[in-house]
Amino acid sequence: MNHRTLRPCGLALALLGFLIPAHGQNPPGFKDLNIGDSAPEFKLPGVDDKTMSLADFKDAKFLAVVFTSNHCPVSHAAEPRLIKTYQEYKDRGLAVVAINPNHPDGLRPDELGYSKYGDSFAEMKLYAKEEKFPFPFLYDGESQSVAMAYGCLATPHVFLFDHERKLRYKGWIDDCRFPGDEYVTRPDFRNAVAALVAGQPVPVAVTGPIGCSTKWRLKKSEVARDDEKWASLPVSIDLIDAAGVAKLRANASSKYRLINVWSTTCAPCVEEFPVLVRVARRMGMRPFELITLSTDMPQDKAKAEEFLRKHHAGLPEHLEDSLANEGRKTNNYLCTDPSAAALIKALDPEWAGPEPHTIMVAPGGAIAFRHTGKLSEAELLEKVIAVLTPYYQP
Repeated sequence: MNHRTLRPCGLALALLGFLIPAHGQNPPGFKDLNIGDSAPEFKLPGVDDKTMSLADFKDAKFLAVVFTSNHCPVSHAAEPRLIKTYQEYKDRGLAVVAINPNHPDGLRPDELGYSKYGDSFAEMKLYAKEEKFPFPFLYDGESQSVAMAYGCLATPHVFLFDHERKLRYKGWIDDCRFPGDEYVTRPDFRNAVAALVAGQPVPVAVTGPIGCSTKWRLKKSEVARDDEKWASLPVSIDLIDAAGVAKLRANASSKYRLINVWSTTCAPCVEEFPVLVRVARRMGMRPFELITLSTDMPQDKAKAEEFLRKHHAGLPEHLEDSLANEGRKTNNYLCTDPSAAALIKALDPEWAGPEPHTIMVAPGGAIAFRHTGKLSEAELLEKVIAVLTPYYQP
């Protein structure tokens, strides 16, 4: 199917409606700003460690309050276009302030699969520096009172005010959830800014924001239930020979496979293993599968399985059907082939043999990256996200 002919961003409303919370899911005190309402006050810390308020923007003719976040792929795609509009109109009176409305406690691990950063204040500083934000980036996650006062439904969500700080536009940056400009069919925020600058009525004053629902702290209990569910996943390990490894390595699936060679007798492997599980859980919404390959002795299978169980290296529910279609029952294996050379040839001929050894295999079998030795969580996340990208893709 040629997605380019479908104008996918024009279909975004229907496809991403599930990302926008129903009003019944919003916390007590949540308000809905109407066109013509005054901008609510705020006083929030920024990534430059300075506190900013609405009054700090009093000299701007127009002010865009943009709720965005570190983790959201729609924000990742739209922020360069937001920056472009700001750069185009800043000398004609436009000011922009970005606000992160999310609290880290309200995020499930699998909602973080499009970013190496979470939504903490410390990570905001890293994200803003990396993305080269030319405007302030403030943190509202602690109380989330500003997000409630503005009626932030999702990230990104824009509120554009005129010189009297009356609301003239609210909604999406544009209708596109993909990176780049070529898929944008409705640049409604830019059009609203252009109209205000020209002294004209805003052509479209209200649009529905598309993106990731606001992560209210009250979702903490939902996150806890997800933790319990993950901890209860069944864990098993199957025996496999070099021919079986070669088949896994060939990767006839549509998923990216992170294959890690380890053993219970390898100290760096044992230290690294929790990182693998956390990253795999984080990639729960991506086309991704962690496969662990133990080189323990076959008679130590029970020991290896107990280690896997201790670290909750179970089979996620969303992978059960795809594994069943391949005739597989687990994502954990113990290699029975006595020849180390046979294992190396089957898995990665460029591997010299030390453990742990990790490869990420694309659909069709090409190795996206390889690494021998222990990886930190930050290192592994950066490598995985670089392959999968931080965006929804057309």
